Amino acid sequence: MAALRRGVFGFRSFRLSSFLLNSSRQKVVSRDRVPFLFRCNYSKLALGVGTGLCAVPFSKKSEDLTHEALIKRAVSLVTNSANTYLSQTTLALVDTLTEYTKALYTLISIQKRYVGLIGKMNPNEEDAIWQLVIRSRVEVNEKQEDCKRFESNWMNAVNLSERAAEAAYVAGADQASVFARSHLQMSQTQVEEARQLSLKAERMLAEVQADEIRRTAQQAETSESAAGLEEEIPDAYLRED
Repeated sequence: MAALRRGVFGFRSFRLSSFLLNSSRQKVVSRDRVPFLFRCNYSKLALGVGTGLCAVPFSKKSEDLTHEALIKRAVSLVTNSANTYLSQTTLALVDTLTEYTKALYTLISIQKRYVGLIGKMNPNEEDAIWQLVIRSRVEVNEKQEDCKRFESNWMNAVNLSERAAEAAYVAGADQASVFARSHLQMSQTQVEEARQLSLKAERMLAEVQADEIRRTAQQAETSESAAGLEEEIPDAYLRED
């Protein structure tokens, strides 16, 4: 009985081995029957299954990866950066010019008040208003220095934007070039408007200061005339006596 079982087990093992051997031969034969072109690219196909989704085919160039397209993309990034730099410097300069203009009008108001009170103030009042004038002039000078500093940065941004727009035009990035030039024109318009307001305030201040000099000279002449009369009156009385 035991011998019979060993015989059955051996026969089953023999059939299983034969089946596996025949299957492997069929696989080899089936691969040998594959056409030569497909067999040559078989390993490439196996590799492409895992990596083909993130690879760029070399036999056919993508239109977005040509040298011209990459240059246009790069010059567009340059114009965007130049536009950002120009926007920040424009905002800083316009705000500083506005603050400078406000400081000028404050000084104009104080000096007009002083001119209107010439000859009507005692020494203490005159000293108090002069302290206000001095502080206001210091603030005006500080704002003016800020304007000069930010204007220098703005001019650098303008030059950079002009070169970036020209580079975009040469590279064929027409849209980036047009946008950069329009942005530059808008920036120059905003700065010019703020600058004109500050120039107007400067002219008004110059007029007030000229009026102050004229009124001060008139007051000095009046004081001298009054002093001369006071000196002449005793002599006149003496002659009458």
